[in-house]
Amino acid sequence: MSSVTIKAKELESFVADIFAAAGCSKEEGGRIGRYLVSANLSGHDSHGVVRVPRYASQKKSGTVIADVTVDVLVDTPVIAVVDGKYGFGQTVTPQAVRIGIDKCLKNGLSAVTLRNAGHVGRVGDWAEMAAEAGLVSVHFVNASGSVLVAPYGGVERRFSTAPYCVGVPRPGEDPLVLDFATSIVAEGKVLVTSQGGKKLPDGALIGPDGKPSADPHLLYGDYTPTGPRDHSKGTGAIRAFGDHKGSGLAFMCEILGGSLSGTGATDPKRGRFANGMLSFYVDPKVFDAEGFFPTDIAKYVSFVKGSKPAIPGVEILVPGEQESRTRAQRLADGVPLPDDTWAAIVETARSVGLDERRIQQATM
Repeated sequence: MSSVTIKAKELESFVADIFAAAGCSKEEGGRIGRYLVSANLSGHDSHGVVRVPRYASQKKSGTVIADVTVDVLVDTPVIAVVDGKYGFGQTVTPQAVRIGIDKCLKNGLSAVTLRNAGHVGRVGDWAEMAAEAGLVSVHFVNASGSVLVAPYGGVERRFSTAPYCVGVPRPGEDPLVLDFATSIVAEGKVLVTSQGGKKLPDGALIGPDGKPSADPHLLYGDYTPTGPRDHSKGTGAIRAFGDHKGSGLAFMCEILGGSLSGTGATDPKRGRFANGMLSFYVDPKVFDAEGFFPTDIAKYVSFVKGSKPAIPGVEILVPGEQESRTRAQRLADGVPLPDDTWAAIVETARSVGLDERRIQQATM
């Protein structure tokens, strides 16, 4: 697999300039660049800069709107219903999360739904934002209009990839963050594979004949190396993880993140993509005046990591630990990108009219 490696700040700046050229404000372009590269730094390339061509296409078509200020439709001391109005997820999601954080810090507990958001990116970013404020958070997410995943026992698409995320702060340490799609792989990982990146696990996809597969063409149909990937052209589906348990959790993410938020559970008849999210925020200091919580977390982390490994010499990790290590390594060494991914980003930069000298500077 051939790839290029780019320093994180340089990549972030280039992505920011692409979206500024596409019609976003400089501030919004900076946010998009920062959050996409943050996903790459965390090792979640599926939610990183591989998304640049798709985001730019959505901006051009008007299905995602630049520089949106959210509307708060319901506002009580502990509850908010937020309409993202199809703004970029990297702009409207932090607004919704900030509302949840502020309510929780005042009252010890809050619940916020976000509807009609553009792609919210790596959900772990929002758990980390809450953890920086000292808060536990739980997030149920769906992607209405994105029907990609077959339920347990089925072969036809019925779910979005329906992410679930929990974040727990740890004083003086990186937070514990559990963040995953309820499918075996996120759709973005299929996208990365289709552009020359890491191969999919065997059986991550399923065909209409019920046979497991790892071939991205099953999801996208035919495609060129730098061309768009259209999952409506594919005949197969991604499989839900964990048999009936993962399929059940995906179902509940659709109901809570989609139906309850007002975005709606995913529906193939819905033409316009939108993420919905239900988030709960908890202030542990209100629940735990004696300070038992952080002490017990530290003890339990040590207990879990002290388990004898199944494979000698292979360390047991807790949620968020791999991401923290990958971030440190990629900040030092740069972000690796498959050649096809990088070529698609450069092609997008030209398509939005970014100055050729800036493109050449980025590709040197």
